[in-house]
Amino acid sequence: MATIDTELTRLLGIRHPILLAPMGSAAGGKLAAAVTHAGGLGLLGSGYADEKAIRRELSEAGNARVGIGFILWALDKNPTALDVALDARPAAVMLSFGDPSPYTARIKAANCKIICQVQTLDQAKQAADAGADVIIAQGRDAGGHSGTTRGTIGLVPAVVDAVGPIPVVAAGGIADGRGLAAALSLGAAGVSMGTRFTATRESLWSQAMKEKTVASGGDQTAQTRVFDIVRAAAWPAIYPGRALRNDFFERWHGKEEALTEQQTEVDARYSATPPDDLSQRVVWAGESVDLVRDIPSARDLIERIVDEAAAVLRTGAALVRA
Repeated sequence: MATIDTELTRLLGIRHPILLAPMGSAAGGKLAAAVTHAGGLGLLGSGYADEKAIRRELSEAGNARVGIGFILWALDKNPTALDVALDARPAAVMLSFGDPSPYTARIKAANCKIICQVQTLDQAKQAADAGADVIIAQGRDAGGHSGTTRGTIGLVPAVVDAVGPIPVVAAGGIADGRGLAAALSLGAAGVSMGTRFTATRESLWSQAMKEKTVASGGDQTAQTRVFDIVRAAAWPAIYPGRALRNDFFERWHGKEEALTEQQTEVDARYSATPPDDLSQRVVWAGESVDLVRDIPSARDLIERIVDEAAAVLRTGAALVRA
């Protein structure tokens, strides 16, 4: 198969410039290990800096070289979770949604690479100053939680220009080889993908959730806070989550104040809903969900994406005339 060599692959010692987004609901140890074994870098989600979840999913990953992702506002509440992660000598620690500076010295002292995910140019500069080895520029196109101000295609080259020579990774709206080729053309050294990996055999998601993702399109997604409010997940309002619209969304989106007032009562009903009742339960999905049309293994998916990206890049090069 094709190989695409970039600053990211050389820095992290991987074959392909593809990172697994550390989604707490989908990116368990099995998926992270599968991505790593396929030549990318798998990052498992730590949940909300949950030490038990970290140990459990590291065990599932076996001896695979994986990274671990943290939500910074959750890590601020339980900083000892970072010690649990560093004790496992991960390939990298990813920090998102907050100020990384309180943690970067500890991570560097453990000889671990630091990946910081950002949603604005100012955050990118802050991450660079804090010592990030890799910066992920995440657009609002992304599934799950992200910022609201920047789209991926405009944010990525701006971050590349601002923080070079630090390698920049594109995230948000990328689910196939065309997206990888586009990211490289924007100056990125690789991509981080979440939505596409939720519908893989190794994902923690249920079969019903995977099939719902395959059957859905980007026009059916929206950024919203209602699923965080009902679950009492303490996400800052500046980071809404992009999910598939469903009956619960239609009932409460735009009525967040009323939902907050009734949170206890509504949460009791929501929690009693069967996990596969997707008219109520959340399915996080980015705008790239149109491109998710099957449920392959992580290896087959990565090989497909890299081969397609290489073909796109070769075609573009062939079209260039002096």
